[in-house]
Amino acid sequence: MEAYEATRRRHVEHLLPQIGEHFERIAWSAERLRAKRTARLRGLVGLAVERSPWHRGRLGEVDLKTLDEDALRGLPAMTKDDLMANFDEIVTDAEVRLADANDYIAKLDGDAYFRNELHAVASGGSSGVRGVFVWGWDAWATVQLTAIRRALLDRIGDPELASRPPVAMIVAAENATHFTSAVSETFATGAVETHRFRVGLPLQEVVAGLNAVGGDNLATYPSMLVRLVGEAHAGRLQIQPRRIMTMAEPLLAETRRAAEETWQAPVANMWGTSEAGVTAIGCFKGTGMHLSDDLLIVEPVDANGNAVPAGVRSHKVYVTNLFNPLMPLIRYEITDEVTLLDEPCACGSVHQRIADIEGRNDDTFVYGDGVSVHPHLFRSILGREPAISEYQVQQTRTGAAIVVCTDDAVDIESLLASLRRRSPARDVPSRRPP
Repeated sequence: MEAYEATRRRHVEHLLPQIGEHFERIAWSAERLRAKRTARLRGLVGLAVERSPWHRGRLGEVDLKTLDEDALRGLPAMTKDDLMANFDEIVTDAEVRLADANDYIAKLDGDAYFRNELHAVASGGSSGVRGVFVWGWDAWATVQLTAIRRALLDRIGDPELASRPPVAMIVAAENATHFTSAVSETFATGAVETHRFRVGLPLQEVVAGLNAVGGDNLATYPSMLVRLVGEAHAGRLQIQPRRIMTMAEPLLAETRRAAEETWQAPVANMWGTSEAGVTAIGCFKGTGMHLSDDLLIVEPVDANGNAVPAGVRSHKVYVTNLFNPLMPLIRYEITDEVTLLDEPCACGSVHQRIADIEGRNDDTFVYGDGVSVHPHLFRSILGREPAISEYQVQQTRTGAAIVVCTDDAVDIESLLASLRRRSPARDVPSRRPP
């Protein structure tokens, strides 16, 4: 623990001097942003060809001198299946291996460093297909910077908020296999008083905890936000947040509107992915989210991989992560549906905007006696098991039925025990189906 804390503090010290530069990036012109992306893209592909056997086979003939975003669209895409089948030949550090990353993830019970200075996270997403993603030292700090920079600017520019120390309330999964949980643990400081409430707790406990804190910032999943709005209307939840952040699930327009009307506070949404970090985030000045245009190339495409124009919802996106060269994800397929917006934002930033994600919304399981189980409970347990390649969870009358596809033997009883410990549901199946 002492070694972890020393490394973590060193990482925080590495991050802090970069905040000013990230403020400046928000105000960069479209031309400067494009030039930065082009330079990063050429460096990334060059490194990938040099150090990644898998990328060398598919990108070895690319002309780096002429490579830009237009030429990028002619390169082949890659999928999560590609990544998991060729992991060891994709990463650019020969010492990083999937078997080691899986072992590290399986043992996580809090934030920890992988191979001294790295981080590894697992993701299933709505598809239930497991992916493993490894982040370098600089890239992990950049994830946190993109998560906080717009909120910090907003706070500095608001006299009411700037006049008092921030107090954050977070209702979310507490599992270091989720990148949002892990990165916030890595870079926790005394600058922000933070109170966390596990999303799997009974609702009355969450409400009581939030009432006791009374913070000015609330962050949670849209599905939980709906329930908190209901508790506020019922008079049981008495907080008055001044800023609200949502993440991890589609934010429906009616959910945003209900929260803003309930608390007279703006809502900013975040689209975070284990592959690309903070892919897009709101600025509290309007609806929608700004893409991280200084760090990523995001291509909304149709089912055939053809670009779609602004105003048309995509079937999926191809993301090129320009800031994590340890794991070159170049035209990596993510099945979220996004819509580019071409109207300018009131905040003045020219980072491209997208509408709130309208993809699949994971449903919270709600039972007749008021017990609820959030989907992140299942992700937290099932996603850390390396032998599970896919999973499906279906609500039953008194619990949940879980189907898993495995690549190796799995200790089912241990998984069930972990689910029971974390779940307020009345029944979890105790035997294998016939």
